[in-house]
Amino acid sequence: MTEITMTIREMCDAFDVTPRTLRFYEAKELLFPIRDGQKRLFTKRDRARLKLILRGKRFGFSLEEIRQLLDLYDMGDQQQTQLARTFEIASDRLADMVAQRDELNEAIEDLQDQLKWGEKMLASMNTAKKVAE
Repeated sequence: MTEITMTIREMCDAFDVTPRTLRFYEAKELLFPIRDGQKRLFTKRDRARLKLILRGKRFGFSLEEIRQLLDLYDMGDQQQTQLARTFEIASDRLADMVAQRDELNEAIEDLQDQLKWGEKMLASMNTAKKVAE
């Protein structure tokens, strides 16, 4: 049974990544394309792995975390270990993201307050300048 493969160009087009990105993930042993001379042919499994890699990166997972999660796929426990570890890492990442958002919201509020103060000061100075004229 022959698996349908994709070339590096097809993978780049399908996933909106560069050839350099695919070669990098291959070098980091996250993807394992079939080598046909200089050609790389990506299997359905590679496509599924790349989809998970890109999703993990979007969520802020490190490449090492992603590698560990991908390696858990073949444990033979119907991905229970993989799912449990993914849930743990994702929960931690979500808590970090919420904390970052809260810090950013606080910084935005502080900056907005400073801008309002600056606006009042400028208006006050302009009023004082007009009175002095």
